[in-house]
Amino acid sequence: MTEQDSRAFHFHGGRILDPSSGLDLVGELVVRDGRILAHGKGLTTPHLAERIDCRGLVLVPGLIDLHAHLREPGEEHKEDIATGSAAAAAGGFTAVCCMPNTKPANDNRTVTELIVRRAREVGGVRVHPVGAITQKLAGETLADMADMLEAGIVAVSDDGKCVMNAGLMRRAMEYARTFGLTVVQHAEDENLSRGGSANEGPNATRAGLRSQPTQAEEVIVARDLELAALTGARYHVAHISSAESVRLVREAKRRGLPVTCEVTPHHLTLDDAACLSYDTATKVNPPLRSARDVAALRGALADGTIDAIATDHAPHARVDKELEYELAAFGMVGLETALGLVLDLVAQGVLTLEQAVLRLTSGPARVFGLPGGTLARGSPADVTVIDLEREWSVSPDQFRSKGRNTPFGGRKLKGCAVVTMVDGRIVFDGRS
Repeated sequence: MTEQDSRAFHFHGGRILDPSSGLDLVGELVVRDGRILAHGKGLTTPHLAERIDCRGLVLVPGLIDLHAHLREPGEEHKEDIATGSAAAAAGGFTAVCCMPNTKPANDNRTVTELIVRRAREVGGVRVHPVGAITQKLAGETLADMADMLEAGIVAVSDDGKCVMNAGLMRRAMEYARTFGLTVVQHAEDENLSRGGSANEGPNATRAGLRSQPTQAEEVIVARDLELAALTGARYHVAHISSAESVRLVREAKRRGLPVTCEVTPHHLTLDDAACLSYDTATKVNPPLRSARDVAALRGALADGTIDAIATDHAPHARVDKELEYELAAFGMVGLETALGLVLDLVAQGVLTLEQAVLRLTSGPARVFGLPGGTLARGSPADVTVIDLEREWSVSPDQFRSKGRNTPFGGRKLKGCAVVTMVDGRIVFDGRS
């Protein structure tokens, strides 16, 4: 244990909010030796502890992101583990699950070990690798999940590529179930989407953009839910985006299937009318959907059908985005804007603050069985301190991420992380 790891901290005067343990009080939180030592009122400050004034602030478990692209190895010009970790910390995230579409893909022990080692060297947020379902993400031959699990993966996914072969998906689920791994699917029937860059509907027609229907997602979700019923595997729908997909997942949960799903802040806050601007930062996959779908996603997040909010942070170089809309790469950055956008939903009454914190902390922790998501005594000291009143404007040029591809540039938000602590170490301090 290093000297920094053994430091003690005394957060005092803030609201301590931890939905996982029903904790909601104004008081104090004490951290020592990288663990939550105590919380309550009138606590004694440990010897040589650093006192952190949290009056008017909210202390929550460290935020957890189930879905981000850190690009290392292979595309470090877009992002790397160091810059992605810095962006995550600035956004209040203490843990990030990085997707396997690196170059080479994370489909073997060697790449997994490289990611784990680089994250340890960086010493920022916790980085949890997600391994590939198939070799080279090609959808043909299963990757060695057992070997990758030993090296440190927490789930499996072919990320932006759907596993189209139902027989292969069944075998993947059976294989993953053996090890208790969650299978994460990018649900997109490629025969229906056909490279569409926008949601099929009036707005895509007005913009003259090739489009893909919501059914491209929904038919895969429906198929995979039946495969989950057949195999008993834990199945997770990445970046769910349509009202019908939500209905299918809700019904699957009623059936008792081990099914979870996530939604992105951008699918909660933008609809397909944003594509009329031809701003390529709005080009994401799945595409921004109709206002009706956005309303359904919001409702499903509030009622617990959707388990987690995940960023799908996808940084790109300018040469990948400054093109005609249909030629530009899919994706937008999200680690540094997610919390502000979610707090905006709280301000609108879409979610309570407790619901928002739950979907950003213990909700995602449960999906992959990750450490964190709680402020229980003895748990790792992963803590995010939030200023709900601080107003700020999204300034892409000031991002810690290398990516600048966001449609939210210039947007005024209220609420942000001011301190991020991982394992008892302050990795971001924005109090000044």
